[in-house]
Amino acid sequence: MNKSTKIIDRNVKKSKKNQITTLFNLSDFNKKKVEVRFNREMVSNDGGLLLLREIENQIGLIKNMASCILDTRHQSYVDHSIESLLSQRIMQIAAGYEDANDCNTLRNDGVLKVCAQQESALASQPTMSRFENQLSKKELYNIAKVFIDNFIASYLVQPEVIILDCDDTDAILYGQQELGLFNSYYDDYCYMPLHIYEGLSGKLIATILKPGRRSKSANVFAILKRIIQYLRKHWPDTIIMLRGDSHFCSQEFMDWSLNKKNIEFLTGIAGNSVLKKCAQITIDSAEREYKATGKPVKRYHSFEYKAGTWKQNQRVIVKVEVTNLGTNVRYIASSIRCIRAKVLYENAYCARGAAELRIKDHKTYLLSDRMSCSSFFANQLRLFMHSAAYVLIHTLQKEVLKGTAFVNATMKTIQLKIIKVATHVKILKSKVLIELPVEFYSKWLYEKMLLMFNQLRT
Repeated sequence: MNKSTKIIDRNVKKSKKNQITTLFNLSDFNKKKVEVRFNREMVSNDGGLLLLREIENQIGLIKNMASCILDTRHQSYVDHSIESLLSQRIMQIAAGYEDANDCNTLRNDGVLKVCAQQESALASQPTMSRFENQLSKKELYNIAKVFIDNFIASYLVQPEVIILDCDDTDAILYGQQELGLFNSYYDDYCYMPLHIYEGLSGKLIATILKPGRRSKSANVFAILKRIIQYLRKHWPDTIIMLRGDSHFCSQEFMDWSLNKKNIEFLTGIAGNSVLKKCAQITIDSAEREYKATGKPVKRYHSFEYKAGTWKQNQRVIVKVEVTNLGTNVRYIASSIRCIRAKVLYENAYCARGAAELRIKDHKTYLLSDRMSCSSFFANQLRLFMHSAAYVLIHTLQKEVLKGTAFVNATMKTIQLKIIKVATHVKILKSKVLIELPVEFYSKWLYEKMLLMFNQLRT
C-alpha cells in the first residue's frame, strides 16, 4: 500500500468517525441542553427476532427450505450460505422490512447476524436480488412441499377434521412483471396469489402465485387435488373439507370427491334464474313478513340442485335477508346433508371470514404483495419468504403466547409489542452477549418465553 493510499484510507476512517459522532440538538429538557449523537454501535431495534430464531430451531422451516435449493456458486467466493440468505430475508420481513433494499442498511444488525448464524456483514441488496432470481421451477415446487410438510408436522396426532380455507387476493404491479395481467375487477395489472389456510387453527398450508386473473375451477381443482392427495397419505382417516366463496365452487372437485371417503366441500355458488326459482317461496315469505312487521327478516332454506354439467344433485342452501336496504339473497353448495341449513350457513360457512383476516396479516402487515422482481419465479420465492415469516410469527403467537392477550392479536401488534425491542448485541470471542432493557413493555413475557425455550432445548 503506497503513501497516498494510506492517507486516503486514514481520511475515510476519520470521516466515518466524525459521521458517527456528529452532534445534533433537541429542545431543552428542564433547562438542560439535549444532545443527540449516532455513536452507539451494535444496537438493534428488533430483539424479538431472537424468539423467532428459537421457533425456527424447533420447526426447521428455513433449514428445510434451504435444502431445496441447489447452490451452483463457486464455494471459494461464497460469503453467505443459502440458509443465511433465507434467514436474513425472512427475519427482516418478520420485523417489517419488506424490501431487498433494506438489506443494505441492516447488514451489520447484531440480532439479524445471530438469526442468520453469521458474524461477518450480512448480504447486500445486489446479493439478495441475485439470490431471489436464481431458483428453478422444480426448486420452488419442493419449497411448496416444505410448507405442507411443516403443516403436517405441526400436529402431534392425526386431526379428526381440517378445513382448507381457500381465497385469492390481488397483488398490484407497477412494472413489467412476467404474467402480470390486467384484472377488470381491480382495474389494474396484478398477480392473484392463492392462499390456503387451515380454517380451525389459522395455520398456513400453501401460497401459490398465479397470473392476474380469477382462478379457473379446473386450475384450482388441480392444485387442491394434489394437496389433498398428499395430506391423505399422512392422514388416512382425517375429514378434509374445502371451504371458499363461489370462485371455488368447482364441478371438477364435486365430481372427483363424489366417491372419496371423508372429503367434503362447502362453497358459495353464484345465483342464477334456476336457483332463484327454487328459492322463490322463501323470498316471497320473507318479503311479506318484512312488509307486515317492518323488522329485518332472515330466512334459510335448503333444496337439491343439479347444474347441467354436474354428475349428481348437490345440496344448496339459500339465505334470504330483507331489510330497509332491500332483499339480499345468497347461496352456498355443500356435500354435507346432516346439519341444519341455518347452522351450516352461520356457524360453518360464515367462519371462512377468518381467512380474510389471515390474508390481511399476510398481505397488509407482512407486506407480501411486494412483487418487485420482473421474473414470475422470483416473485413466487418472495411470496414463500413472506409465508415463512407468517408461519414463524403464527407459531410464536399460537404456541408460545398461548394464554396471553397476544394469542388473538394481529401480526402488526406482535411486531410492535414483541419484536420491536431495543437490544444490544456483543459478539465476543467466546460468547454472544445479548443485553435487553431493564424495563420494557413485554419484559415479563420475554422472561416466560426464554424459560420455555430453555426447557425445549434440554
